[in-house]
Amino acid sequence: MAKKQKKPSAGTPATVALAAAGTPFTVHAYDHDPSTPSYGEEAAEALGVSPDRVFKTLVADVDGELTVAVVPVAGQLDLKALASAVGGKKAAMADPAAAERTTGYVRGGISPLGQRKRLRTVLDSSASAHPTICVSAGRRGLEVELAPGDLAALTDAVLAPIGRG
Repeated sequence: MAKKQKKPSAGTPATVALAAAGTPFTVHAYDHDPSTPSYGEEAAEALGVSPDRVFKTLVADVDGELTVAVVPVAGQLDLKALASAVGGKKAAMADPAAAERTTGYVRGGISPLGQRKRLRTVLDSSASAHPTICVSAGRRGLEVELAPGDLAALTDAVLAPIGRG
């Protein structure tokens, strides 16, 4: 069962960024199982939230530039659509070590917020269909719930249809 908190007991760069911006958010913690194959689906199940409201943060390389893609955990990232959304030609998933080094987060806990180096961000347009969505709060077993408009504003995200079912 997920625990709900208004403020995190130990802040992550993501929750610190949200608090500093004065953005309303809720932190949801759950017990992460290290053997799980899908961090996002694990989060949706643990929080009792529909998988179309829980978004995963993926890092891709678009024409040599690391770019963040935020898509529902129930689907997949359309790399061609991501490249198009940022005016690029070709996209591929980034090297996991480069993604971790650049964002400051570990795989499975990469948040679109509070990254070590701010990267271009694209949020799947399906997010706007929900009053709130959940994204990683910066570590496995910790999610942050906030309005998609707030996430887009804080990350300067482009909204585009980059996810596919």
